[in-house]
Amino acid sequence: MWHTSLISGSDQPSKLALLADKNVEFKWGLKIPMRDGVQLNGTVYRPKNADPTPVIFTLTPYISDSYHSRAFYFAQHGYAYVLVDCRGRGNSAGDFEPLVNEGRDGFDIVEWLAAQEWCSGSVSMWGGSYAGFDQWMTLKEFPPHLKTIVPAASVYAGVDFPFYQNILFSYEMEWLTFTSGSTGNANLFGEASFWVEKFREMYIEHRPFKELDQIVGNLSTHFQTWIQHPTQDSYWDRLAFPPESFDRITIPILTITGHYDADQVGAMTYYQQHMRSASPARDEHYLIIGPWDHAGTRTPNKEFGGLQFGEASMLEMDKLHTKWWDWTLKTGPKPEFLKQRVAYYLAGAEEWKYADNLASISNASLQLYLNSSGAAANDAFHSGTLDKTSPDKSLPDGYIYDPLDVRPGELEREDIKNYLTDQRFALNLFGNGLVYHSAPFETATEITGYIKLVAWLELDVPDTDFQVSVYEILLDGSNILLTQDLLRARYRESLRSETLTPLNEIIRFEFNGFSFFSRRIAKDSRLRLVICSPNSIYYQKNYNSGGVVSSESAQDARTAHVTLYHDADHPSCLILPLVTPA
Repeated sequence: MWHTSLISGSDQPSKLALLADKNVEFKWGLKIPMRDGVQLNGTVYRPKNADPTPVIFTLTPYISDSYHSRAFYFAQHGYAYVLVDCRGRGNSAGDFEPLVNEGRDGFDIVEWLAAQEWCSGSVSMWGGSYAGFDQWMTLKEFPPHLKTIVPAASVYAGVDFPFYQNILFSYEMEWLTFTSGSTGNANLFGEASFWVEKFREMYIEHRPFKELDQIVGNLSTHFQTWIQHPTQDSYWDRLAFPPESFDRITIPILTITGHYDADQVGAMTYYQQHMRSASPARDEHYLIIGPWDHAGTRTPNKEFGGLQFGEASMLEMDKLHTKWWDWTLKTGPKPEFLKQRVAYYLAGAEEWKYADNLASISNASLQLYLNSSGAAANDAFHSGTLDKTSPDKSLPDGYIYDPLDVRPGELEREDIKNYLTDQRFALNLFGNGLVYHSAPFETATEITGYIKLVAWLELDVPDTDFQVSVYEILLDGSNILLTQDLLRARYRESLRSETLTPLNEIIRFEFNGFSFFSRRIAKDSRLRLVICSPNSIYYQKNYNSGGVVSSESAQDARTAHVTLYHDADHPSCLILPLVTPA
């Protein structure tokens, strides 16, 4: 989230003087023509009195001035930098339609900038999140003068935004308000108490999710369009990077994401699809995965969400980008940090490690089988176990999810800052969930990669949602969230089509949408697995009827009784990717 502030008239001369002192030239109001006649607004920062240089640009819906410090830095380090407002935002003409126009507009911007007398003919882009999506969409059009991209925390439309695993988030209306009209709206976007109040209003009153724009006070055709396309259908396909287009990529790419990046799934989807392609540039696609949240992929912070990381996590991102461009756009050496094609941060050990590819990182796996002693496993104090051997005979566990129960929402407030270490959500599930603990680890153990859970479940409703969380529990009892997954039962077989759940049948569910993480689990730590049905102000609520989820309300509510089996015929297990000493 970027914050902007007004500059008073008395302050502005000192700002301009600062530009002069730093050898940066500035041009306001650059008009960049698009193929349909719309002009987008650009703000230019250039090294003073320089020969033509490569040009970097950011295409943003968040208003150009919010990236001033980045543009200033790169102009001081040998590059012309252009901040461009997306069409319909800031000072650009046209209408803003989220996600739709960025590819074509990006192509036109690249080729127009390349033709300017102050450009050397080479163009790149910078940015994360939406501006990472912009880069991939521009590359999809293959403009001849685009020589490299450096997408961070990239949104992948229909994969991790505006929903994940086809489950929508209340945040979407917050974001749509941030980008409504032509102004920045950063203050309203950042008013956490307001958004919690509105999300709680929908939650407490059991209003249909499709009414959230009315509740917020910002009627949105974009929001209504999104909820009419709840699966990965043709609407989202046109906003994706076509699989066959990955084969055509010929430029170097630097992808950046984080363990706790909300758009990690998007960034990694682009990366993995490229790695599976026949592209001649696969060996020039580098990946950095740090211990960061979404914002940290551009501005690392060694403390967030209640966790602290080592000094090594504090990469100088602007410096790294400059060295990348020196290498790919000029004649400089490859950045020293990129020792191999994959760089990942091992939390707990607080060090960077390297690999040639993701598949080569893990060299072993550990299967932990779910079990219980008949104590129901409904909370952290009466939990089941995660065992190295599969139980032969074991009674199943069960929980009840009542979508009309609003007690869980009382835990969700704007003042919860330590969301990665807060224990309340596992300590009291209000009967809605199951908890399993492993034995203490006998030695420090690296887990790096993607966890998978196989669970044999029986439902008495045609649909419900699941949330699976995995924690490290330290010797002192404190916890660290490692990774999570979501799954809507009707999409257990495919995210493109639904199959309602047959009632009272035992079905094998695979949870394979966990985020990538890397952590050295400390000696004597345990793992905690929590399985529940999300009942949150922040998620689109599933009322379990099997109908259109966004239209469901209290009158559609059905209480779900979920039974989890773990025996010889139904070996529910958690599969962990390990890295062991050679």
